[in-house]
Amino acid sequence: MSQISLPDHADFAEKLWHWTFIGICALVFLFLIAPILVIIPLSFNAEPYFTFNAKMVALDPEAYSVRWYQDFWSKTIWRESIWNSLFIAVGATILATALGTLAALGLSRPEMPFKPLIMGLLISPMIVPLIITAAGIFFFYASINEYLQLTGSYLGVILAHTVLGTPFVVITVTATLSGFDHSLTRAGAMCGADPTTVFFKVIMPLILPGVISGALFAFVTSFDEVVVVLFVASVEQQTIPRQMWAGMRESISPTILAVATILICISILLLATVEILRRRSERLRGLSAG
Repeated sequence: MSQISLPDHADFAEKLWHWTFIGICALVFLFLIAPILVIIPLSFNAEPYFTFNAKMVALDPEAYSVRWYQDFWSKTIWRESIWNSLFIAVGATILATALGTLAALGLSRPEMPFKPLIMGLLISPMIVPLIITAAGIFFFYASINEYLQLTGSYLGVILAHTVLGTPFVVITVTATLSGFDHSLTRAGAMCGADPTTVFFKVIMPLILPGVISGALFAFVTSFDEVVVVLFVASVEQQTIPRQMWAGMRESISPTILAVATILICISILLLATVEILRRRSERLRGLSAG
């Protein structure tokens, strides 16, 4: 039976509240996704406007076009921004996943001291306003520019995005390790396996769904981030969000809506993958997927 279904013995008041609750949830959900529902059809507007015209409302085929998607792909600056975003996001994801997984493994150890303090420091980039984090990274880079040129470099942007993505990996892997049976690692050690073998043969296969989920969150965080890029990147590191920001300031074009629609589709696919991995992780740990 579904979790929101009514029992057979429910009276009129319970049925009324049940359907009222469903209606409220539907309205909240509609409120949250309304901006997305508006952006997607507007990206197919044949006219260079950000509003629905009479022909679009009447579903006239002539009012719809893929011209803005063609414009997006035909311009070099947009294509370069895609590759920049992918390169930076992949680099930041690899570093954030490695560092976040190691941190989560350390925090899962029972003898680890000051766990709450360390966890708070690790997830602070999620809590501190992004503008403060960006400014802090900018001034830190400026202070070490004499020794290492990070401002205006791909390495600098990747390291900054690593800082933003690592907390997501720490949280997801830590949640996965919460149900991990540490007697398995001791059994592996008793069989003569060294710590590296135990990690790759015993621990990693069980926590892999959580690691991948954290990596996907880190990738989305880097791919969609604009504030830090505005502070530490140069023109050579023009990413998709920064190009959209520049387009909104300089010349408003529905091409931005087409790009936004593509990013929405990518985010939906990644989040769906995260949910599938979460359910698989729960099955591996013997929990019910809910």
